[in-house]
Amino acid sequence: MVDNRAAFERFVEIFYTQKRVREAFDFLVAGTYRQHNPTIPDGPEAAVRMLTPKFDGSPGSRFEVQRILVDGDLALVHVRASGPGRPDAAVADIYRFENGRIVEHWDVLQPVPEHPVHDHPMF
Repeated sequence: MVDNRAAFERFVEIFYTQKRVREAFDFLVAGTYRQHNPTIPDGPEAAVRMLTPKFDGSPGSRFEVQRILVDGDLALVHVRASGPGRPDAAVADIYRFENGRIVEHWDVLQPVPEHPVHDHPMF
């Protein structure tokens, strides 16, 4: 049995913390990768091409991992994304595994408001 949690935690470290997109995708993403974000085509190469400027190519950007959840073939990472000249965002990336590789991805992004209507944090 493949340990999706250990592999996903390593993927998150390489991708979000170290911001090494190509290495993360080579490590864990299958060639049949299906992307549900409507702005990125299917396939790992398209994702690497679109994401590299936001990660590797953007030294001022930060991705603070808040939590990781793994349940069977599904994994989720909740991230606070920040960068110069743009408001912070709460990001939830959901991945599906098949045979120990990531084969599918969904994401949800929400801006972190400057003045929320309550005093409890989003993270």
